[in-house]
Amino acid sequence: MEIEISASGGKKSKENQEECKKDNNASELRQDLVTGDWVVIATGRAKRPEDFSKNVRQTSDDDVSKCLFCDPEKTGQEKDVLIYRQDDGQWTLRVFPNKYPAFSYACSPESLSEGPYFAMTGFGYHEVLVTRDHRRHMALLNEMEIAEVFDAYQDRYLSLMKEKNVNYISIFHNHGKEAGASIAHPHSQLMAIPAISPYVKSELDGAENYFRSNGNFVYGIMVEYESQEKTRVIFENDRFIAFCPFSSRAAFEVWVMPKYQQPYFERTNNEDKLKLAEVFKKAMQGIYEALKDPAYNFYIHTAPCDGRDYPSYRWHIEILPHTANWAGFELETGIEISTIQPEVAAEYIRKQF
Repeated sequence: MEIEISASGGKKSKENQEECKKDNNASELRQDLVTGDWVVIATGRAKRPEDFSKNVRQTSDDDVSKCLFCDPEKTGQEKDVLIYRQDDGQWTLRVFPNKYPAFSYACSPESLSEGPYFAMTGFGYHEVLVTRDHRRHMALLNEMEIAEVFDAYQDRYLSLMKEKNVNYISIFHNHGKEAGASIAHPHSQLMAIPAISPYVKSELDGAENYFRSNGNFVYGIMVEYESQEKTRVIFENDRFIAFCPFSSRAAFEVWVMPKYQQPYFERTNNEDKLKLAEVFKKAMQGIYEALKDPAYNFYIHTAPCDGRDYPSYRWHIEILPHTANWAGFELETGIEISTIQPEVAAEYIRKQF
């Protein structure tokens, strides 16, 4: 969506701009370069960075003796589809089907349409990835342990994408009750389904439209600019970058993205997974220290596995600390309000290193 901003008004327009600069309560409307979505940076409601760490995260009933994931075999979880072990035989990570899946591969995709409405059976695969240590969530793992998690994501992705009628695989991680984690033990989830995420579809379309209009890859333009500008960068190496996006939807939102054009997460090689783990570790550690162990979600956005080519897209990880709840304006407009500028958030996270 394009909005025409009038340059008329001459002196009055310039005076208005100067007045806005002087007005500490003036907000900003920022637009996502890829999707065209808007966000509000509500500087009039702005908080100091340290204020966000005062939000005390709700802790789950954390009785390790009752944990379903500390000993999955003992607590009756499904049989592992993947397990990593140390030389002594102790497991470090395991993946098994979700005991209460949102999707089931037992039912084939069939139409359940009614009148003008389209529907289909909830076909798909729903798996849980569990790391061994009950207390050490992603922000507390070392780089090699994080790389092992990405290995497992990739391993299961490559297996699930071969299944019939799977066109999209969602990989996500919830930490804390506010972020939707019903079990305290650190775990991620994978869902392989026929439908493509509407949000990813919006990114795919936006990336393709930008390329057709400008002859450049939009994510490459973003990464190059952020790496040069530095104000929103958390950490980077020669292969990956972590930054607070210009149009952050939430306070302290961070993206981790490759510096090379690659639409498909599953094609990341082993050397780059170590580089990814280094940058991801810095981002998670910085958020953990800055916000004092907040609830958060992160997820991987990657091109679908539907057999089509998406050369303009670039896979990435989006990390969203839970700092606020949607209210009337957000629900009615879909425009999210953030109460801290991403430049300020990035600077505060960098100070944690």
